[in-house]
Amino acid sequence: MHWHEMPPRPGRTTAWPARLAPELVDVFRQRGALEPYEHQARAIELALDGKDVLVATPTASGKTIGYVAPVIQRLIETNGGARALFLYPTKALSQDQTAGLTGLISELQDAGVGRDWNAFTYDGDTPPSVRRNLRDRGHLILTNPWMLHQGILPNHAKWAELFRDLEYVVVDEVHSLSGVFGSSVANVLRRLVRIARHYGSNPKFLASSATLRDPAAHARSMFGREVEVVGEDASPAGARHFAVYEPPLLDPVAGLRANALEEARTLAKAVVGPGHQTIFFCARRTAVEVLTRYLKESARELGLQPSEVKGYRGGYLPNMRREIESGLRDGTVKVVISTNALELGVDIGALDVAVLVGYPGSQSSFWQRAGRVGRRGRDSLVLQIARSEPVDQYLAHHPEYLFQEARERLGVDPDNLVILSEQLKCAAFELPFRRAAVDQPTDSGLADEPSFTTPEALEVLEYLSEECGFLLERENAFYWMADAYPAQDVNLAVGDIDNVLILEQGTETAIGEVDREASLVTCHEGAIYIVQGVTWRIERFDHKNRRAYAKPVESDYFTDAQTDTEVRVLRLEECRRRGIDGDLEQEDHSVWRGEVHVTTVATLYKKIRFYTRENLGAGDIHLPPEELDTEAFVLTLSESTSAKLGLATADRGAAWRALGQVVRRVTPLFVRCQPSDLGLSSHVKSPHFGRPTLYLYDRVQGGVGLVDLLLDAHRELLEAARDVVSRCACVNGCPACVGPADEVGPEGKFIVAAILDHLLAGPAPVDHDASELAGGGGSTGQADLSAEGHLPRGVGQEA
Repeated sequence: MHWHEMPPRPGRTTAWPARLAPELVDVFRQRGALEPYEHQARAIELALDGKDVLVATPTASGKTIGYVAPVIQRLIETNGGARALFLYPTKALSQDQTAGLTGLISELQDAGVGRDWNAFTYDGDTPPSVRRNLRDRGHLILTNPWMLHQGILPNHAKWAELFRDLEYVVVDEVHSLSGVFGSSVANVLRRLVRIARHYGSNPKFLASSATLRDPAAHARSMFGREVEVVGEDASPAGARHFAVYEPPLLDPVAGLRANALEEARTLAKAVVGPGHQTIFFCARRTAVEVLTRYLKESARELGLQPSEVKGYRGGYLPNMRREIESGLRDGTVKVVISTNALELGVDIGALDVAVLVGYPGSQSSFWQRAGRVGRRGRDSLVLQIARSEPVDQYLAHHPEYLFQEARERLGVDPDNLVILSEQLKCAAFELPFRRAAVDQPTDSGLADEPSFTTPEALEVLEYLSEECGFLLERENAFYWMADAYPAQDVNLAVGDIDNVLILEQGTETAIGEVDREASLVTCHEGAIYIVQGVTWRIERFDHKNRRAYAKPVESDYFTDAQTDTEVRVLRLEECRRRGIDGDLEQEDHSVWRGEVHVTTVATLYKKIRFYTRENLGAGDIHLPPEELDTEAFVLTLSESTSAKLGLATADRGAAWRALGQVVRRVTPLFVRCQPSDLGLSSHVKSPHFGRPTLYLYDRVQGGVGLVDLLLDAHRELLEAARDVVSRCACVNGCPACVGPADEVGPEGKFIVAAILDHLLAGPAPVDHDASELAGGGGSTGQADLSAEGHLPRGVGQEA
């Protein structure tokens, strides 16, 4: 569909900063860096000036030197008295970087500098003896957010020397920190700064990231302070060739295209060979294994040996992963098929061709994968294969999106009340909080508090003390009271806090785990649960204790559960309206941001025979509803507009929902998230608004800022959705646009296209008073307290 070429680009270098020790400069020169690139030198100078720094440049631009050089220089200046903590998003990346830092220190020691310096990895594989050694003598500690959260911070007394001498906190791959995980990590960093201040240090942040839409704002959300951004890439690059490939259309009526994985298998004949190295990126582990098998079986046709083709994914043993990485570096592995496990900066050498089987979900991920090839100034090819997904189809027709400046908005909300309450429990366990004196008031109501400065922090602490009993308040200070340390029960990622464990009945051997929401449709009594092709029947679901009990059965069917979701508006906080012919008193349509209560009930399940998909019967499900208090983006049409567009009758509900589906599925083009991060509810006549309404709600308790981004980007979302629908070659609907015709109705695609054309035909909605025409189905006031009278809705339940 498209070819794009980037010509070779020379690098721009400058002199090493004069403040760097000659021995350190000599080591970098011996490693091939005769002079730093301009952006590296700029980052080093800012760090040496005592600034917090974010280097936001593309993959393979040499960001590592930008933060390693000032850290080592500070070690030289203090004769080993300073320490640094390096935070990487994955265990594999921290181990890889440890090897590089250890080699650098060894070369400095050969030059007579830093004879007792050490760089250590601290993760779950670190032996106890090494842990003691790195606590006492580790100058550079490389770890990940989980180990910092559960291992280091709760045991800070054992790490007193580290926190006393901590001068730098290095955070790599900052662009990967968004959503629930990013919001949680931001709070972990608050806790780290709080403990460091307790021991008398005030560390600076040195961070690196792929190119971002607004790197300064994202860094401010993560670190709670302003940072200096270095964003201009001065590194060299070889010629880069990009191709966007769309599988052929097999059935124009149904819009059915050839499978992207099968096309990758076919295209391997053109992009795989003995004279170069190729990496395939797949979305799922299953796809990795399938394509690996295909290419091993056809290896000799490709001029390779089967041993030169390797799969790579999470779940492989560490020794196997290291062996594959080594083979890629030395060239003995010619083809690797990977999930996103090789997306981040693990050193695998300089490959030549990258094949992306489907869009990875974000511009930064696309460029991370593209950056795996063409390093060290060599020419490279990146091939993007489009799947039958709206985002992939949009990019097939708008490939320029990939090469423009970053457009995705990152959602981070460290003050989300559910996340904040969990992290405050962890922080209170580590160090007590103190109320501000009456004559020395603070914005947060807390005294000498460097990190948790939001006004809600004191409310949460009072709730944890007065209602939950986790804290004891004595002499204006809050002390941890419970037996266990809270970090062991607080996960940093969504869905893991309250998972359901599936056990074999009788032996109670664990056979699987599902998140709380999915348990409604997978763990009800009578459900068939499948593991590696083996069928198990759920015999009992202990909903209260989050345990399901199953026994193996020979089943010729699987189960498919149905759910009903109700969205109730609690409060509308922002509204933008477009009037008919510009008259806001005559509404055409409106978009809203507000708080909602979502109730999901599993109603019944069907038994579907394998292969034939014959319906063998149904059964009722008797489980409590799942409830969620969160934020929602709302789109409403006026009654006159809906009648004009054919939505006045309930039988057009499928088309209205299809509109919501396609908008949700193109959201990752403009907001850093997955479609599954957003729930969808549609009404042809909403009980609250009394007119057609779409709700796109954040599926995290309390929300993590996605809805604000949706409101700002909604016109771009509608434009992308219209483009996908109008360009799709199907007649009445298909999975690549609005959904299959039998789901959206014979006129579904036409109705969706007409609505999108209408919404985009006139001017954008403008700010309007959210209290007007808000409907009568729920409160629209500004009350902030839950029914318990203490915290915003949802926090009490979680706490």
